[in-house]
Amino acid sequence: MSRENIRLDEKDLKIIEILRENARASYSEIAREVGLSESAVRKRIASLIKRGIIRRFTIDYEIGNEIRAAVLIKVKPPTPVPEVSKKIIKGVKGVERLYEVAGNYDILAILRGTSIKDINESIDSIRGIEGVADTNTLIILRAWP
Repeated sequence: MSRENIRLDEKDLKIIEILRENARASYSEIAREVGLSESAVRKRIASLIKRGIIRRFTIDYEIGNEIRAAVLIKVKPPTPVPEVSKKIIKGVKGVERLYEVAGNYDILAILRGTSIKDINESIDSIRGIEGVADTNTLIILRAWP
C-alpha cells in the first residue's frame, strides 16, 4: 500500500503526536490521552508499524563533546539518487539521518561525530561514492527542540 493512499483518523494522528514527543510513552498513558482502551491503542500502533507509518522508535539526544553536521549532496546524472542514498546509509560512518530532497541538492545527510576529524572522514567517504558530484557542509552549532 502506498503511503499517499493512507488515511489516518484523529486518534491515529494523536497517537503519533504523543509518540513523537515521548517514544517511551506507555500504552496506558496513550490510551488515557486519546480516550481509547489500552488494547485499542496496542492494535492501532501495531497497524501503524505494519503499514510503514511508524518506521522506528528513537531518542533525540545531545552530547556536549559531539559534533553534528548537515551535508547537502548533489548527484550527477544519470546516477539514480536512491542508489547513492543506499551507499551512504550502508557505507558511511556517522550518518544519523538521510533525506532525499528537492532543490539544488538531492540528498541531505545529518552526521554525528566526536571530532571534526570524524566529520571530515564521513564527508570524504561520501565524496568517494560514485555519482556524487558535489557536497556542501554546514556544522550545526546549536539544536532547538
